[in-house]
Amino acid sequence: METFAGLGTRMRHVLELLDGDVARVYADLGLTDYRPRFSPVVRALVALGPLSIRELARAVGVTHSAASQTAAQMARAGLLTLEPGADARQRIASLTARTRQLLPLIEAEWAATDLAAAELEAELPVALGEILLLAERAVVSRPMRTRISDAARTLYGALPPGDPDAGPRAALLAIAGEGPEPA
Repeated sequence: METFAGLGTRMRHVLELLDGDVARVYADLGLTDYRPRFSPVVRALVALGPLSIRELARAVGVTHSAASQTAAQMARAGLLTLEPGADARQRIASLTARTRQLLPLIEAEWAATDLAAAELEAELPVALGEILLLAERAVVSRPMRTRISDAARTLYGALPPGDPDAGPRAALLAIAGEGPEPA
């Protein structure tokens, strides 16, 4: 059967599969409130000490919004504290005693997951981590929105002249940012 999944759908699906299995490891160990995305935050705070949300976002490689949401979830789970910083808008994240007690388990899971990821990458023709790094760099240097606009211009240019169906022409121009939005 033909699949209609696009690149984003496939990437989300692979992430769901990977994260789901890591989450099951924690659930099997009785840590039902611990999420795989918490580990990079824990590791950053262990290595660097208390950090503002902005610093944490940079250390983990996510947006400020994503770091703020993750920190809030972790605070609700009793895994970190959020204290006011020097600036009224700033919040400083610190590990709780509970998280420090869990560190041997978190670090063991990280090591096992890292080894399992290396095994997965060995099965692939190209290392997934390397592909993701290259893809991230490519999208940062030339955003997908720019690529879509350029592709729409290319498709518009490939339409036969005088095509009676104005719908695709107008839609492609709108996607390219060069015409009115189609109705």
